Amino acid sequence: MERISSETISHGKNIRRLREILGVKQETIALGLNISQQAMSKLEQRDQIEDDVLEKISKILHITVDAIKNFNEEATVTFVANTFNESSYIGYNPTINPIDKVIELYERLLKVEQEKYVQLEKYIFKNN
Repeated sequence: MERISSETISHGKNIRRLREILGVKQETIALGLNISQQAMSKLEQRDQIEDDVLEKISKILHITVDAIKNFNEEATVTFVANTFNESSYIGYNPTINPIDKVIELYERLLKVEQEKYVQLEKYIFKNN
């Protein structure tokens, strides 16, 4: 895979795209950073973001800082297309229990909601 030069990387755009892919709202990250949603929007418009801020965002999104710095949508799509082409599915017969998947999804959603609640509590107590 070809690495993109640092001049063409936009940390803000990468954060926005990764956030969208992961289904995370700006407000969630803003709350975790203790900034307004408007400030988060401006942050996503910046090309370069300080490493300490990237570290905080990576923890909120549960991804690595490298994923933010080196995200390349075209490379990601190419990787997925090459990895999971049609021939990969020949003889592939997964045994997936839908109930387990629903439970797994519910547990992940519950964890995210609990994290939001904790962040909201911190925000409320800080502003009182």
